[in-house]
Amino acid sequence: MTKAKKAGCLVAAVAWCVILLILGVAYKFLVAPYFSEKLTDATGSDSRYTREITLTADSFSGYAILRSPYLRNWLSKREIKLNVIDDGADIPSRVDRMEDEETDFAVFTIDSYLSAGAEKGTFPGSIVTVLDETQGGDAVVAHESVFDSIQSLDKSDTRFVLTPDSPSEFLARVILANFNLPAIGEDWLESADGSKKVLEQLKKSNPTDSKAFILWQPHIAQALQSSGFKVLLDSSQIKGYIVDVLVARRSFLRDQPDLADTFIEGYFRALYHYQTQKPEMEKLIGQDAEKTTGDRMDKTLTQAVMEGIHWKNTMENYTHFGLQNAAPSAGHVHLEDMIGGIMEVLTKTGALQTDPLNGQYHTIYYDQVLSRLQASDFHPGRAVNIVEGAVTMTPDQQAAITSSPLTDAQWQQLKPVGTLKADPITFVRGSSNVSRSSQRSVQKLARQLEAFPNFYLEIIGQTRAEGNVSANQRLATDRADAVADLLRQEGVENWRIRTEAAPSRSASGSYQSVLFQVGQLPY
Repeated sequence: MTKAKKAGCLVAAVAWCVILLILGVAYKFLVAPYFSEKLTDATGSDSRYTREITLTADSFSGYAILRSPYLRNWLSKREIKLNVIDDGADIPSRVDRMEDEETDFAVFTIDSYLSAGAEKGTFPGSIVTVLDETQGGDAVVAHESVFDSIQSLDKSDTRFVLTPDSPSEFLARVILANFNLPAIGEDWLESADGSKKVLEQLKKSNPTDSKAFILWQPHIAQALQSSGFKVLLDSSQIKGYIVDVLVARRSFLRDQPDLADTFIEGYFRALYHYQTQKPEMEKLIGQDAEKTTGDRMDKTLTQAVMEGIHWKNTMENYTHFGLQNAAPSAGHVHLEDMIGGIMEVLTKTGALQTDPLNGQYHTIYYDQVLSRLQASDFHPGRAVNIVEGAVTMTPDQQAAITSSPLTDAQWQQLKPVGTLKADPITFVRGSSNVSRSSQRSVQKLARQLEAFPNFYLEIIGQTRAEGNVSANQRLATDRADAVADLLRQEGVENWRIRTEAAPSRSASGSYQSVLFQVGQLPY
C-alpha cells in the first residue's frame, strides 16, 4: 500500500471516529433524553398544578408568612405551586437569580436591595409589597458600665460588633448618620458571623471594653437575661429604616400580572389569618424557625421574636404606596421617601459612594398590583365573614390617638438618647429670624424626625458669651421657639417638642445656633 493510500485510510478512520463521537454525543444529550421524557410522560400523570411561582428568601422569621401552610394551601386550591428557595441570605445571588429569570419573587431589606443593585448595576425587580419592619427585633446592647446612652458611644476606640451586610450593620449606619458622634473612627465595624456569634462575643467581653454589640432576636432576649447589659437603641425606636419588602421580577409583572395579583392577595389573606389568631402565629413562628434553622424556641423566645416584627397589613401597604391617606400623625412614610432616607444613610456613611438611582426612587417600586387589589374592594377577612365596610386601624394610627403632652416633671425625667446630626441653623444677625437657607434645613430635620417617632425633642437655643447676659438668654429662647414653630409647620407634633436656652458658653460662632437633643421616658 502506498503512502498516499495509507494517509487516506488514516484520514477516513479519523473522520469516522469523529462522526461516531458526534453521533454518540447527540444520542446522549438529544435522543436519549427525548425518549426518556416520552417514557416518563407515558408512565406518569398530569400535574394538579397549572402554574408555578418561585420565591427566594432566607430564614428570617418575618418571612414565615410566605412559607406558611395557609398560603401554600390557598395557592394550591387555585392550582398554583409555590417553590421557596432558601439562599442562606446570599443577597448578590438573589439579584442574579432574578436577573436570570430563575425566580419570580424575592425578599430584601430595602437597604440590601439598594446596595446589591448598585453593585450589579441593575435593579431587575420592583417592590410590590412592604412586608414588615422590625420593632425591637434588632438592638444595640452594651455593658452599662461603659455606655449609658447613644451619645456616650462618641469615643475614638468605640467598635460595633455585628454581622456585616445585615440589618445589624444598617442599624449602626443609621446611628452614625443621624447622631452627632464625630469621635468615632472609620474602623468602627468589627465583624462576626451571625447574631449568635455576636452574643457569644458579648458574653466573653470585658466590662471595660468600648464595644457595642448589635444583635437580633431571640439573641437580644438571651443577652438581657444576664445582668450588666443594657439596650442603647433598638429598632422599635426608629422608623422607616429596617424594612423588608417583596420584590417581583419586572418581566414577570409584565407577562403574568394576574398571577402576581393572585400571589399578593394570597399573602395578605395568610397574614390576616395569622395576625387574628395569635396561637396560630406562635405555632407558625416556632415551627418555621425549627425547619429553617434547626433552632427550637420556647414560648418566651417565640413571643420575643413576634414582638420584634411589625408585619405590614393591607391598609398600611396602601398608605406606604400612596394609594390611601394616613390618619393625621399616623407616622406612615411614603415608600418613595423611605427609599430616599435609606439611600441617604448609605451614602452618608460610605456604604455607597453615589446614589445609583440618581434620586429616581419611584423606578424601583410598582403600585399597580396593590392598586388593582384596592379597586376590587379587597378585604383579607371578607372570606371569613368579616363585616363588609369594616375599617381596620393600624397600630400607628392607634398610637397616634393616645399621644399626649408630657408634664414638666416628665420632661425633667427624660432619659437622654443623643444629639441629632443636623445642618447648623443660622439666623439673621441679632434676631430670631431663621435664614432662608436654614429653613430648608429645618424641613430636612422634620423628615429626619419621622424616623424616630418615639423620641421627644428638646430644642436648645444658644448664643455667644458676650454682651448682656439676660438679652442673650432671651434671644436663645426666641431662636429655639422660632425653630420649633417651623418644625410644627412641617407636621412635627407639638407634644413632642420643648424649647429652652443654654447658658452662653463661648465666643465661637457655633454657639449662635441651636442643638437638637432627643430623649425618651424611662421604661
